[in-house]
Amino acid sequence: MLSFISFWRAAAIVLNDLGSSAYYVGGIAEQAVGRAAPWFILGVMLFSYAVRAVYVESCAMFTRGGVYRVVKEAMGGTLAKLSVSALMFDYILTGPISGVSAGQYIVGLVAQTVTYFGHPWSPEKETINLLAAGIAVLITVYFWWRNTKGIHESSDDALKIMYVTTVMVVLLIVWSGITILTKPVTQRLPPAPVPHNLAFNRDAVGWLPKIAPGALQDLPVESPPADSSTPDEVPPEPRYGLKPNAGALLGLIGILIAFGHSFLAMSGEESLAQVNRELEYPKHRNLMKAGMVIFLYSMLFTSLVSFFAYAIIPDNVRSHYFDNMISGISMNLVGPMPLKLIFQAFIVVVGFLMLAGAVNTAIIGSNGVLNRVSEDGVLTDWFRAPHKRYGTTFHMINMIVILQLLTIIGSRGNVYVLGEAYAFGVIWSFAFKALAVLVLRFKDKSPREWKVPLNIRLDGNEIPLGLGIIAALLFSVAGINLITKQVATISGVAFTLIFFILFTVSERLNERKRGHAQHVEMDQFRLQMQDAVTNETVQVRPGCTLCLVRDYNTLDHVRKALELTHTGKRDLVVMTVQVMKGPDTGYENIGEQHLFTNYEQLLFSKVIALAEKAGKHVDLLVVPSSNVFEAIAHTAAQLDCSEIIAGRSSVMSPEEQAKRLGDAWEALPNKPKHQVCFRIVESDGKTDDFYLGAHVPHLADDDINIIHKLWLDVTRERGGEDAHHKEIVRVALERLEEDLEGDKRCGVLKQLRTVMRRRSQAERAKDEEDSETQKVAGSP
Repeated sequence: MLSFISFWRAAAIVLNDLGSSAYYVGGIAEQAVGRAAPWFILGVMLFSYAVRAVYVESCAMFTRGGVYRVVKEAMGGTLAKLSVSALMFDYILTGPISGVSAGQYIVGLVAQTVTYFGHPWSPEKETINLLAAGIAVLITVYFWWRNTKGIHESSDDALKIMYVTTVMVVLLIVWSGITILTKPVTQRLPPAPVPHNLAFNRDAVGWLPKIAPGALQDLPVESPPADSSTPDEVPPEPRYGLKPNAGALLGLIGILIAFGHSFLAMSGEESLAQVNRELEYPKHRNLMKAGMVIFLYSMLFTSLVSFFAYAIIPDNVRSHYFDNMISGISMNLVGPMPLKLIFQAFIVVVGFLMLAGAVNTAIIGSNGVLNRVSEDGVLTDWFRAPHKRYGTTFHMINMIVILQLLTIIGSRGNVYVLGEAYAFGVIWSFAFKALAVLVLRFKDKSPREWKVPLNIRLDGNEIPLGLGIIAALLFSVAGINLITKQVATISGVAFTLIFFILFTVSERLNERKRGHAQHVEMDQFRLQMQDAVTNETVQVRPGCTLCLVRDYNTLDHVRKALELTHTGKRDLVVMTVQVMKGPDTGYENIGEQHLFTNYEQLLFSKVIALAEKAGKHVDLLVVPSSNVFEAIAHTAAQLDCSEIIAGRSSVMSPEEQAKRLGDAWEALPNKPKHQVCFRIVESDGKTDDFYLGAHVPHLADDDINIIHKLWLDVTRERGGEDAHHKEIVRVALERLEEDLEGDKRCGVLKQLRTVMRRRSQAERAKDEEDSETQKVAGSP
């Protein structure tokens, strides 16, 4: 059964991916575009708020509002499969780059520690990469097992990691601030993010020199300072800059190139869409809170690390720390060396935890994406088969982890190569998502719970200017990346095409298997057969609410039950009765295929969709019985329910429904002593409440007036001055009981039928009056 999580847990899951990029994006971006990189990283983090707004709007429309669902609704299945194929490339690389980066930090710490204690160890770059790859494999295998057990354990890990990370971030900001205040040489900002300050390496310009031969020029190689004595200096690599007379267009392209090479700082947004379905009530408010926490945390952490690295680490040695920038910051802070080493160890341990958490996030996100694709009939049911013990889609998790392990082995632990390829899936999935939400603004004009701001009304039409600007900028960066990111373009296009072909072939096989039957989206369920219905077997608390379902086309009462029930205080059990008929019907050894058919699977799938939309937990129950009302009464008594909710029957009135359930309730050998409300919900939301067993009757004003009139009459007589209203009722009931048992029975029943007839006539007259009132109110 789906478990719901708080917005803190959701933010922690996403931040383990989005925040972890602070450990490697600064080095990758500076290698690609030069010393102005921190400004572009800051720009990307600010722009992430706009991209997140696109995801929030899509999640408000679709609870399972990932790229695939939104793009398909807007532009069809082909583009949806193409966009999700690019997204899978992003997720398959997220885990490896995070795991390898974690390994780089660990290897660096070990090397510096043993060197400090008198055992110098300076491994070659290839050795460091291979060791980091081995650590990444171990991390991936660990989170494979934890995700197989379910999201609740994984979100626990993410939240704990973020607690520790927050302590490290605060210490880093404070200590770096003290260093900058006390060392004048560190009081500097990176070069301004303008075209003439850009210095691209060979990998960053891609095919641009062939497309525009006169756009770039070789930049002079910077010589190290004459007084430099740092033994670990890395010789500078050749750089390319835009020619002074390149023009405004090429200058803009240069800015977009730098922006694109910093884009890997903004991943994890799709994970927010995936965990949206697990967000607890109130879902949209919690989604907004999670989004704000993610934005503030990632913007401060990721961007400040890049600025601190430029200010604190000397230029001639900063390239040595491109794979572990934060370690470089710690080693150049003010203070005694032992204290700096301890802090570096803390940074590395926290970095290892956070980057390992990003591996976890990648598995969660990939699994969510593939689940959305599978629900649409693209992947076979085998992929979504739940684990017999944990209920997770372990076949998908296995496939994701195998691909990630192959990527780690293939990259041989090279962070820069992984980072260059990584951004391909990120930018293209964002671009397709923004375009799809933009198209839906015109295609589906139904009211939305929330919209991306900056919408202009023109002649009664809404122009989504904000969405248009976001989509245009995303496609601009994506297009530039195709030209300038050779590694990303070649590997990304190849991977995307392979996954697209896989999705297409699998979908064709599914269509052939179904024949002419139309595909219906259904969740997979793990059945737990029990001999008896009790609070322990169903795992609900006494006083729960029992909601009855049978027709998946009429579930308005389930929405009402979700609206009325605070599931944190009272459990909500959704129950259907599987009617067993025939002379050989029995309740022993009932096969799962008889108890839980495709009909029940579709019925509960629709219930789950409503529960996810509300962000509330429900427990599902199928009870076999030859009598529906007896099964309901027995289950309600066994679970000690306080309320039963049902929709209005299409074949009987609410009064008859209540009468039949009441008769079944009275036939129970051991009825609960407390009052149980049977609430019938109409399609328009109107409710009729009935009470099972002994309960206080609903008295009309006329009934109360009669009781009061009799009380006044009695209290005027001597000896009756102290009488109470309840004693008047008591005497009347005792006289009625005597008359029913005596020779006056026929007269009493005749009088009763007369009263019932008058009540029925009064109710009909009231309904006709209400109907006439509505007609008058609706007339022009």
